[in-house]
Amino acid sequence: MSRFQNQAEAEAAGVYISKIKSFVKREGRLTNAQARAIEVNWPSMGLSVDMGLLDLNEVFGNSNPVVLEIGFGMGKSLVEMAKNAPELNFIGIEVHRPGVGACLADAEEAGVTNLRVFEHDAIEVLDKCIADHSLHRLQLFFPDPWHKKRHHKRRIVQTEFAQRVHKKLAPQGQLHMATDWEPYAQYMLEVMQGQDNYKNLSPTNDYIPRPEYRPITKFEVRGQKLGHGVWDLLFGAQG
Repeated sequence: MSRFQNQAEAEAAGVYISKIKSFVKREGRLTNAQARAIEVNWPSMGLSVDMGLLDLNEVFGNSNPVVLEIGFGMGKSLVEMAKNAPELNFIGIEVHRPGVGACLADAEEAGVTNLRVFEHDAIEVLDKCIADHSLHRLQLFFPDPWHKKRHHKRRIVQTEFAQRVHKKLAPQGQLHMATDWEPYAQYMLEVMQGQDNYKNLSPTNDYIPRPEYRPITKFEVRGQKLGHGVWDLLFGAQG
């Protein structure tokens, strides 16, 4: 970032600094059902970064705690979580339009009303739309591990990300991550252990069993049959 200490300084000086993306946008083909779901449900469930800083009580019409999930894929587990926990509000962020459409279709079918979605980059959503200390929990399930060492800089889990999330979490709020690639789990653990303002909520100071609120996916079941593991990490915000 040359002479600038951070992105904010660069923006204040009117200088654009390109950002490393933690994802590759693979658009895919939008099915008719997905397109219809977006058209029908976006007015009531869709959120835009152009809306700026959100009043979450106004967005949901209540003051229930808010859970935000980054990268919900096709949205099946997110919709299931929202359906199973009507006492919570959920926000999902996904950059792939077919996933957004599939999520909205499932939400409509399930009659879920406590879910809102963004089709946008998660970092920009956090920075521009989510008020500080407003989230009950932030979820990051099965993010791209970027296996090759030269691509590790693209991993979303970095110190900067952990501190950005901490700023958005309510007191005692939680950051819950999960991955099916053990080296990435070890990397996540190392990053989080380096953060003084988080506490590992694992009794063994590493990983936790899958909480009941996180649905097990078909992909996860298939992996377990092949002997593949899944690692869940849960950290509480301190200070």
